[in-house]
Amino acid sequence: MDQQTHSRQIILDTETTGLNMDSGPHYMGHKVIEIGAVEVVNRRLTGRHYHVYLKPNRKIDEEAIKVHGITDDFLADKPVFSTQVDEFLDFIRGAEFVAHNAPFDVGFLDYELSLIGRKERIADLCKVTDTLALARKLYPGKRNNLDVLCTRYGIDNSHRTLHGALLDAEILADVYLLMTGGQTKLNLQSDSQQQDDKGGIRRLSGEREPLKIIRAQPQELLDHEARLDLVMNKGGSCVWRG
Repeated sequence: MDQQTHSRQIILDTETTGLNMDSGPHYMGHKVIEIGAVEVVNRRLTGRHYHVYLKPNRKIDEEAIKVHGITDDFLADKPVFSTQVDEFLDFIRGAEFVAHNAPFDVGFLDYELSLIGRKERIADLCKVTDTLALARKLYPGKRNNLDVLCTRYGIDNSHRTLHGALLDAEILADVYLLMTGGQTKLNLQSDSQQQDDKGGIRRLSGEREPLKIIRAQPQELLDHEARLDLVMNKGGSCVWRG
């Protein structure tokens, strides 16, 4: 791995053809049907992302369709993993690979690699970080799925009606940055205001008008200095009341 490992993260999620995860390393032959990943460099989302739908050449379980909404008909004209693998590996190579329940995503991707005869494995290309394991250390004994973490950190995920790999990766990026940044709220409101605020992380447009700066007038500065001199000459302490 290169020196970017500690400053570049790829936050990733996958969707698959099935949900039965208790059947060994290849999960009864289930396949990856969607990969979504976003890039974070120096703790900032860069806007670069990787997203692809994949034709699995097998039926999708009905229970899985209820979760992610992806159907066999929708994937009929999509590419297969083998045609996308080089672009995908180039995107994640050398980064820290971050996923919620990472063994699930890594297991599926490694299985896909093995099916096409590739020798690479995700852990060979990236440092792997599991945000579910991290959440369990921070909040032992509590539920720590992505929806619960969004509520805990004040992240608005109301637009998330179905699971989708790219959307979930974007949401997980917000969760990960808050979990690892030592800050649990991105606003300065009082606790009561925070409880009433149903928002969360809001990305402000760089094209907005700059804030208006109001500077003190010369006479106001002189009056302020005079007031400070009066307080200090009386031997008192200067206390800021705001």
